[in-house]
Amino acid sequence: MGREEQSQRRSTANLNSVFYASSYHPIQAGSIDGTDILPHDNAVYRALLCSNARLYDPFGDPKSIGDPYCTLFVAHLSHFTTEHTLCQEMNKYGRVKNLRIVRHIVTGASRGYAFVEFETDRDMRRAYQDAHHKIIDDSEIIVDYNRQRLMTGWIPRRLGGGLGGKKESGQLRFGGRERPFRAPLRQIPWDELKRLGIPPPPEGKYMSCFQAPSPPRRERSLEDAGDPSHKQDKESKHSHRQERSISREHSSRRRERSMDKEDLRTRGRKRGDRRSASHDHSSGKSSMDRSRHSRKRRKSSRDRHDMRSPSLDHSSDETSTYREKRRRAHNAESHGDDRWSPSRNDSFGNS
Repeated sequence: MGREEQSQRRSTANLNSVFYASSYHPIQAGSIDGTDILPHDNAVYRALLCSNARLYDPFGDPKSIGDPYCTLFVAHLSHFTTEHTLCQEMNKYGRVKNLRIVRHIVTGASRGYAFVEFETDRDMRRAYQDAHHKIIDDSEIIVDYNRQRLMTGWIPRRLGGGLGGKKESGQLRFGGRERPFRAPLRQIPWDELKRLGIPPPPEGKYMSCFQAPSPPRRERSLEDAGDPSHKQDKESKHSHRQERSISREHSSRRRERSMDKEDLRTRGRKRGDRRSASHDHSSGKSSMDRSRHSRKRRKSSRDRHDMRSPSLDHSSDETSTYREKRRRAHNAESHGDDRWSPSRNDSFGNS
C-alpha cells in the first residue's frame, strides 16, 4: 500500500506535467497516460501484430540514407512547397547536406513531410529548437528528430503506429513532441505492464508542456554499425589519433635529441674551462717572458739611439757653420766687404 500511495501522491502532484516516450510501444502510444494494457482500436492491434512479428524493418528503406543524428523530420508541409523553398528555409539554421520530400509513387505529389540532413548534429539541434511551428507557404510545420532510426520499436503510421495525429476518433497517438503523455490519471498496473513488456511511466521525471524534449545524442557504444558515415567518422578519428600519437613520438624523440645535444655541450664547456685554465696559466708565463723580451729590446734600441745621437749633432753643427761661411762669402762678393781681414792686410803689406 505504501508504494500505491506514493504513486497516487506523485500522480496528483504532477497532474499538470507531461512526459515523453524514449522507446515506442503500440499499446502505450495509444494511451493518453501510458497505462493501457489492451489495444482500444484496430490500428493499435495491427501495429502490435507488426511489432511482435517484426514485420517492419526501420533500416530497410533504401531511400533513408545519411546520418540519423543529423537528420530532421519535417511534417505538415504545404503541397506547394518545393525542395528549393524548403532548402532556403532550413539553410537559416545550418548548412543542408541532403533533402528529400516524400512524394506519391504514381502522381508525384507531395505527401506533406520531408527529411532534411544537415552537415552537423549541432545544426540539426538548432533547427529542432527554432523551426518548430514555423510557417512555410501558409502552412505551420512541425519538426522532430528521425524516430524511424533512433527510436527503438518504432512502427510507422501506415502500419497503425506513429505519433500525433489530427483525427479525434481513435486515431491519436501520444508520447511525442506534439502530443506528450499526461501524468497517470489512475493507478499504474506495474505487474501487467512488466508482463506485457510495456515501459512504465517515469517517476519524478515529468516536464512542463512548454518544454521541448531533447533529441537523443550520439553515443560511441550505441552507434549504428551499418551506417557508412559512422564508419567514416570512426576511421577519421582513428587516423587522427594515430597522427597524434606519431607526432607525439616525433616530438619526444626531438626532445631527447635536444637533451643529448645539451649534455654534450655542457660536457664540452666543462672540458673547455679546464683547458682554458691550463692555457691561461701557460699563457701567463709566456706573456711574462714576452714582456721581459720587449723590455730588453726597448733598452737596446735606446742605447743605440744614444750612441748615434752625438755624431748626428756634430754633423748638424758642421753643416750650420759651413752654410754661415758661404753666406758671408756671397755677401762679400756682391756688396764688398770693408772689414779688415788678415788676408787683405798681408797682401797690402807685401805690396
